[in-house]
Amino acid sequence: MIAQSLSNIEVISGADVKSLEPVWIYPEQNGPLLQSIIHEFGIHPVIAQILISRGYKSLEEIHEFLYAKLPNLFEPDLFPDMDKAVERIAAAILGKQPILIYGDNDVDGMSAAALLTDFLRTIGGKVYFDIPNRSSLKKSLMGNALETALRHKCALLITVDCGITAAKEIEEVVRQGIDVIVTDHHEPTSKIPLCIATLNPKLINSTYPNRDLTGVGVAFKLAHAIANHLIENDLISSSKIDLKSYLDLVALGTIADMGALKGENRILVRYGLKQMRKMKRVGLAKLFQLSELERGELTPADIASKIAPRLNSLGRIADPIKGVELLLIRDNDEAESLAKELDLNNLERQKIEREASDDIEEQIFRKPELLQEKVIILQSDKWHPGIIAILSARIAKQYNRPTLIIALEQGIGKGSLRTIPEFPLLSILKENEDLLINFGGHDYAAGLTIKESDLPRFKERFRKAADKILKQADVATKLYLDAKISFRDLTFDFMESLSLLEPFGNENPPPILYSDAMQIWLPKVVGKYHLKLFLEQEERMLEGIAFGLAEKKDLIRRKNMALRIAFTPQINMFLNKASIQLQIKDFEELNPS
Repeated sequence: MIAQSLSNIEVISGADVKSLEPVWIYPEQNGPLLQSIIHEFGIHPVIAQILISRGYKSLEEIHEFLYAKLPNLFEPDLFPDMDKAVERIAAAILGKQPILIYGDNDVDGMSAAALLTDFLRTIGGKVYFDIPNRSSLKKSLMGNALETALRHKCALLITVDCGITAAKEIEEVVRQGIDVIVTDHHEPTSKIPLCIATLNPKLINSTYPNRDLTGVGVAFKLAHAIANHLIENDLISSSKIDLKSYLDLVALGTIADMGALKGENRILVRYGLKQMRKMKRVGLAKLFQLSELERGELTPADIASKIAPRLNSLGRIADPIKGVELLLIRDNDEAESLAKELDLNNLERQKIEREASDDIEEQIFRKPELLQEKVIILQSDKWHPGIIAILSARIAKQYNRPTLIIALEQGIGKGSLRTIPEFPLLSILKENEDLLINFGGHDYAAGLTIKESDLPRFKERFRKAADKILKQADVATKLYLDAKISFRDLTFDFMESLSLLEPFGNENPPPILYSDAMQIWLPKVVGKYHLKLFLEQEERMLEGIAFGLAEKKDLIRRKNMALRIAFTPQINMFLNKASIQLQIKDFEELNPS
């Protein structure tokens, strides 16, 4: 619903909509490097230009991006505390000590908990797992970890995708005689937990080269290090451990958590998708089936849009432990039953989200001046705290500015923040720590808990910080173009060449190309909100679909109109016949009168 709010705002203020029109950012040109790439790798000039536009400046960088394989992964012992973590876990396994895996309640946390639980059980560990239910407003980030550990008489607690900001709670766990290992990827705040080992690539003293690992990525590194230790010390046969079998979980959590798909993450996701297509995990296979996904067609976009929301719905409005159970389950009937339950939860989550979206749309409709500020801050006691992260991400992306969405309940506000590269969050949150009950996350995606009485002061400080740091140009919506292309180059061979750049996702999005063409027929409105365009260049005709741009139809309602179009090419299948279609992001009239 929010995606269509622009048409409502246009009624109130045309200037508001105009300010939201994207600024086209044209690609950097570097002729000598372009020719070197073409010569060295024998790739299409447009692919070479895309690589330049993405910031690759040397043939070595490009070779690593295109051809890196599993052996190119970094060694896990590059984490400073890895040896301590491995030693303690090995002792727990050999001593038959119960271990608790405690994960965050999103897909990254579920995937990480499933991975470590499965791996440690495979090598003989007595392992329990727990995920906090945070759909209600709780002050503690660690929830009932201590209670669960004591109930199962655990000697060791391992956090996954959480714990780095829970120094106080972990101190209490340690005081009860339980050893703690923290594995996390969120930014540390003021105090690091005192425990056996802390594995986090974002620690100030971390020597691990990849800061972009997600929670499940760190968990996989720990499993890799444990496997190395046990095999090197003849404590287990190498034939008993197949680390590749866990890469499907790494891909799932990395994609769902918007991990940057470059460097090591790209290798993990590329091979993880291959593993996922084997459908070895019964629960995931049932979820794919319910989502109408075929194994050969799985892409990061499929995972992000169809699988992750179903699993995340548990953490939003239900019991996230069931997500881990689904990833571990081996019985077909149980898997099908649980997958159907997830699907129903997701439908309920969509309903709750739709109601909140409508409410937000109404707020923006009534107060269009909200879009004149450099930040968007909205609050309500009607919104479910489990869906505010989805809303803040969507609004921040749509309006290209820092966004804070706050759900209020009994005098406490739970907030979700998303932002733009020019305005990292954590330094701002640290400066305002005196007003917050707690906070954590990343520079570009964070959460906070605050007393409702402290909200006015916090909002005032947050707005002042944005006004000080951000220029008006920073909050303008931008459309980054990768390369110019002619219609004659848009062939199936070219589309095959584009697959070299996959998998696409965060920080490695599908390329946006641009071209000049004639509109030979009038555009057609499709499904109320979308436009179909009929375009020709040098006697070749292609169709384009512009999602959400139906309100711009009156700008191009004439034949033989010269347009510059920005688009992502895709292969469209209709009646078993393949054709190349342009997914149009924006268009401009050439030489307007």
